[in-house]
Amino acid sequence: MNKKKRRLSFVLASLMSLVLVLSACGGGGSSNGNGADGSSGEKPVELIWYTIGTPQKDVDRVMEEVSKYTQEKINATVTMKMVDWGDYAQKMQVNVASGEPMDILFTSSGGFDYVQNARKGAFLEMDELLGQYGKELTQVVDPAFLNGSKVDGHNYGIPANKELPQQEVWRFNKTLLDKYNLDISNVRSLDSLEPLLKTIKEKEPTITAFAMDKQYVPYVPYDYIIQNLPMAVKLDTKDYKIVNILETDEMKAALKTMHKYYKAGYVSPEAATTGSTNDLTTSGNWFLDRAQTQPLAENLWSASYGYPVVTTPASDAIITNMSVQGSIMAISANSEYPEKAMQFLNLLNTDPVLRNMVDSGIEGVHYKKVDDKYMENLPESKNYDMPSYSLGNNMLLNLNPNDPDNKWDEFKKFNAEGVNSPILGFNFDASKVSTELAAVQNVKEQFWAALMTGTLDPEQNLDQVIEKFNEAGLPKVMAEAQTQLDAWRAENK
Repeated sequence: MNKKKRRLSFVLASLMSLVLVLSACGGGGSSNGNGADGSSGEKPVELIWYTIGTPQKDVDRVMEEVSKYTQEKINATVTMKMVDWGDYAQKMQVNVASGEPMDILFTSSGGFDYVQNARKGAFLEMDELLGQYGKELTQVVDPAFLNGSKVDGHNYGIPANKELPQQEVWRFNKTLLDKYNLDISNVRSLDSLEPLLKTIKEKEPTITAFAMDKQYVPYVPYDYIIQNLPMAVKLDTKDYKIVNILETDEMKAALKTMHKYYKAGYVSPEAATTGSTNDLTTSGNWFLDRAQTQPLAENLWSASYGYPVVTTPASDAIITNMSVQGSIMAISANSEYPEKAMQFLNLLNTDPVLRNMVDSGIEGVHYKKVDDKYMENLPESKNYDMPSYSLGNNMLLNLNPNDPDNKWDEFKKFNAEGVNSPILGFNFDASKVSTELAAVQNVKEQFWAALMTGTLDPEQNLDQVIEKFNEAGLPKVMAEAQTQLDAWRAENK
């Protein structure tokens, strides 16, 4: 008891003790009314968190430590369920439809589509929860993320505070560049890769020259209405016309090049069905791939893989719906503990201890602290190699040994210099064409990956694939999207 309570009479103190005992005996029902200090004495809530990425060997071990920390802070434990990259969208569709227990789930513009699933009711609208339990995170997450991820005026998720623009780069295994003294200074376009790929194929026939998985799509200067469906607007558009990307000169040329690379053996024969290239990056048996970058990403990749990775730009830095909505954590509409889930998201985005534990694992096991800012991976980090971008506020993370002190200032500079896509903020509502969109998605599942990875010859197959999309109702979907885009443009001038 504190000093004031000691002044109370013995009788009153005894009555209070009795009330506390009775209340403790009868109180196991709800856990949502707790304060954020976790000290209520109630049984801790178990939060189930689904996220994207190759399942890691030590995830349960790390979550045990995470749970000790979160139980102390918010009286909640955390169970993380990882779903591999290529399986995530389909697995989460099944989970949501079946009512699988979950509280927090990763979503994005390209992985278990954020906007469409928000509108379908998969995620909890969190405006009130943000105001009540997420005030601290709203002070640290860039407002552009929170505003740009609103759907029909409401927040349905917390975007990761990270790089704001989307910029594609060609990534190279520097060990092989150095071994054959290869110059990448003039590499930018897809075609410019050919001499390098040819050299590696001849000199290192067991290496995958051009690494990719079934998510790969050649870069063309368009912004997609729905990620990885063929409706897009050119980045330098004047008329805001939505076109079928498969009918553009840029994509036709890219697909032709991809098939040439496939036939030459630069691309894995299994690329169209490969869920992840994690095995290649872990082993170092690759030469180049394409990835989305961020400031100092080379340092991050090199530290993660254990060998040097260097990059050269493959696109400009464009702020798109995909980049703003590229990594979001939502609360399931069926969550039993939405308040506690928001408390966890608030903590994850504001508490460096929790954020670094989720990202890097257990200090002394998976990494060691060099000083207050810097860390180094230990050998056990291979058992807990997480996709940092998907796990919350990146700007709380420890620095890697080769990172400069001003790393997060570089992020802010990169974010400020990004150029807005012409359709940034436009979110297509497909409810009027849901039947057609489902049919279009089915066609995409059948042909898209094989076409994009060069597995299919576009000269023999592209016209037929376009016709399949048209038969499924793509023109009707595009017409509805155009109507909405025109209205949005008029409204937003």
